[in-house]
Amino acid sequence: MTMQLYCFGESGASYKVALTLTLAGVEWEPVFVDFFHGGARTSDFRALNPMAEVPVLVDGDTVLSQSGAILDYVSSRTGSFGGRSALARREVLRWMFWDNHKLSGVAGSTRFLMNFLPPEKRPAEVIAFQQGRLKTAYAVLNTTLSSADWLVGDAPTIADFSCCGYLYYPEPFGFDRKDWPFIDAWLTRIAALPGWKAPYDLMPGHPSDRA
Repeated sequence: MTMQLYCFGESGASYKVALTLTLAGVEWEPVFVDFFHGGARTSDFRALNPMAEVPVLVDGDTVLSQSGAILDYVSSRTGSFGGRSALARREVLRWMFWDNHKLSGVAGSTRFLMNFLPPEKRPAEVIAFQQGRLKTAYAVLNTTLSSADWLVGDAPTIADFSCCGYLYYPEPFGFDRKDWPFIDAWLTRIAALPGWKAPYDLMPGHPSDRA
């Protein structure tokens, strides 16, 4: 049965899941959510996810929201990218919890403020504060990857796919690959995995659609 991923192209959280599904060889299809016109707040969508957020994964009778939970489900369901021991799995979860709080959670809101609000509504002081927090997160990631190819063990896991989610997007939010050489090399390794695609090539929805 084909899994359905409710998503839209600009969503970094959705991209993490779309990328993992693709790399794991899962049969899936995107279901576009018109987020910028209230698509996540309709009664039909809230019936799927009362949190009114993407992504949402539907796999038969299983309906899941929140990217971290979905990534864990896909890994368990397919036996792919989950770590090779109980200890490794805990390390995977540790990185994913860190990512949601320190990296993706901040990168997503910063990118939104800098690119998807009208210029006159972009709060410069908030953006500067957020970018300061992101630099700390980039430093943690860069230092870790200075002595390892992958975040956990000797192969890619959902920890890598969670943490890389926003870092492939072209819109500026205070991240430049050339400033973080070990992150840059890691992103290159991920992009070399068979089946990898950039966000706007995996999911419908692009800023130019609203231009």
